[in-house]
Amino acid sequence: MKAQEIRELSDKELEDKLVDLKEEQFNLKFQLATGKIQNPGGIAHLRRSIARIKTILTERKRANADAAPTPATEETAKA
Repeated sequence: MKAQEIRELSDKELEDKLVDLKEEQFNLKFQLATGKIQNPGGIAHLRRSIARIKTILTERKRANADAAPTPATEETAKA
């Protein structure tokens, strides 16, 4: 998946996609271990897709954390 395609998905869709990709990665690694894999390059492609999704999820979480106001503490209120 390309980064632009990933950015168009919602957080829930990204989390579901992440679970699916990790499951597919496990299956490909299992095929590699048994010698029945047809496309060993697929593992690297999946790993990169997983990294892209995790990166975008982290960016969104940080953006939400920065946008949310922090509660004022007593020290700040007194100053």
